[in-house]
Amino acid sequence: GAPPLVIAHRGASGERPEHTLAAYALAIDQGADFIEPDLVITRDGVLVARHDAELSLTTDVAAHAAFAPRRRTQLIDGRPVTGWFVEDFTLAELQRLRARERWPQWRAASAAFDGQFGVPTLQQVIDLLRAKEAASGRRIGLYPETKHPAHFAALGLPLEPALVQTLHAAGWRTADAPVYLQSFEAASLRTLAALTPLRRVQLAGERTRVDAAALRAIAGYAQGVGVAKALVIARDDAGRLGQPTPLVAQAHAAGLRVHAWTFRREAVFLPSNLQGEP
Repeated sequence: GAPPLVIAHRGASGERPEHTLAAYALAIDQGADFIEPDLVITRDGVLVARHDAELSLTTDVAAHAAFAPRRRTQLIDGRPVTGWFVEDFTLAELQRLRARERWPQWRAASAAFDGQFGVPTLQQVIDLLRAKEAASGRRIGLYPETKHPAHFAALGLPLEPALVQTLHAAGWRTADAPVYLQSFEAASLRTLAALTPLRRVQLAGERTRVDAAALRAIAGYAQGVGVAKALVIARDDAGRLGQPTPLVAQAHAAGLRVHAWTFRREAVFLPSNLQGEP
């Protein structure tokens, strides 16, 4: 009977460039219960909020001539990616970059803020959250995701210890804290389980097979699943909205919470039968 949580995916990312303090602040002002920073790590071991290890999609790194020699190609999660990578930058260097809208063709209003904001550290996100809590008098949760954790661990830059240390220092140390730790990689969640009682969520994309047996296994190391919307309400081959799946009932039977992602208002992301006229 409780209302669903409103989790601000990358902040108010339809209205401000994603993973900026401005995007998180606006999301909180709009009433979000949780803000969701995706986390990567700099060469000097500082957690920062970016959706990708590669920086050119959401920053102006390509416009900095001094950083041009750092453009390279590497494998991330088994596929080649070309660009500029966060692990090749110190925090001081990263803070010279300015954020920009990932999808300006669909989010012109957000793109109008290109160049105005920097790349925040996790600590800066927490400081903003605390300030907003003090100003509003309401509790605001944090929903961080470890991005490419195996990639960073292989570089000697594991995300999990730094994340737990920062969260514990902020006072979030128990299972009832307003924090969920999420990852697509089960190994990262298992590592977090050994480091902290904070709640964990296994992410699953729409091509992932998530059946009752898989959910029971997830319940061994997580308290919830974060699933693509199509795993909860199916879409047909033409992209039209279909019928509810058994996932929610199966997850609840396994003792898991269900958080679905991502609800975007741009027509291109809607089911084909809800997009209206182009």
